[in-house]
Amino acid sequence: MRPHDATPAWDREVTVHFRHRVWFTDGALDPANPAFAHALRCACPDREAPSRMAAFVDSGVLAAWPDLTERLYRYLLAHDGLPELMWVEAMQGGEACKNDPSCVEDVLDAVNNVKIDRHSVLLAIGGGAVLDAVGFGAAIAHRGVRHVRMPTTVLAQDDSAMGVKNGVNRGGKKNFIGSFAPPDAVVCDRAFLATLPDAVWRGGFSEAVKIALLQDAALFETLERDGAAIRARSMDVAWPVIMRSAELHARHIMDGGDPFETHEARPLDHGHWAAHRLESMTAFELPHGEAVGIGLALDTVYARRIGLLRPEQATRILRVLASLGLARSHPMLASMDEVLWGLEEFREHLGGMLSITLVRDIGHPVEVHEIDRVAMQESAAELLETNG
Repeated sequence: MRPHDATPAWDREVTVHFRHRVWFTDGALDPANPAFAHALRCACPDREAPSRMAAFVDSGVLAAWPDLTERLYRYLLAHDGLPELMWVEAMQGGEACKNDPSCVEDVLDAVNNVKIDRHSVLLAIGGGAVLDAVGFGAAIAHRGVRHVRMPTTVLAQDDSAMGVKNGVNRGGKKNFIGSFAPPDAVVCDRAFLATLPDAVWRGGFSEAVKIALLQDAALFETLERDGAAIRARSMDVAWPVIMRSAELHARHIMDGGDPFETHEARPLDHGHWAAHRLESMTAFELPHGEAVGIGLALDTVYARRIGLLRPEQATRILRVLASLGLARSHPMLASMDEVLWGLEEFREHLGGMLSITLVRDIGHPVEVHEIDRVAMQESAAELLETNG
């Protein structure tokens, strides 16, 4: 070999395989319902040594379901071949758990203290933030232990639980620390949705609007037709929307060719550059679902202002957000110089050139690499004026 040969010793493509398993059910912890048992068996295949499990449950879920721990134990005892539940711990829900480093430390301590090995499992029951924090702990303990998600909010079921990302916040930046670690199983139980506060219920549908704008004009028409019924919490109308949104999110991640976001475009984050910035500007008091609705409104008005989106289509989008009870403005939009820092944070988070997804028509996304800051400021001013 020549001493300065530029040819690598070897250059081989390595493919990482993983299974993505999702169940949609009603009453997952009813011993007569086999879905959760199937999910756990898939996550922890039979082996000589019995598997162990530690569970972390959103404190808000425990408040609404005070007998949940008892239900969990009873379910596991009713089915053969499931992991032994060694630990159940409450975890504060919402962005509070993603802002508090001790939450991930609690996960790591549980893995260590109850001997969760790489053939055992961590169970996360809660909203997207709890799933993120527990998933991140699972990803870094022993370089990765198995984890199962049981999302309990609309937003977690129709979007975040479908993904392969986990993360927590740092330095006021959304998801600054994280990992790509697919869950070993996801169980979406519609029963949990019945106890959600109204604002949490509504906020989750911002992600359904987003994915409809990107990929499914028919789903957008459903939201357009049934927005009022969804807002009024008709489960018969809402559940198919949640399932379709989840399917579209999962399909893009699994079949889109870039599940670990190695490229520059990140279309599933349409509306999110502003959403993430608004969350951090409000010290995360603005919930993610509500922030996404505002981000969608801002990008919609901007796309119309620069001539990318027809005015009548922009009007339809804003009306759907309103019919679902989603906010389309926030007082922080008056500080657009600060909001626009979100563009650089968004670019930096992924790397490479700025790549923002807008829509040129419902169901037809387009990537743009420059933002007219004046037009964006005018768009924010319009939303403030028309929506208070």
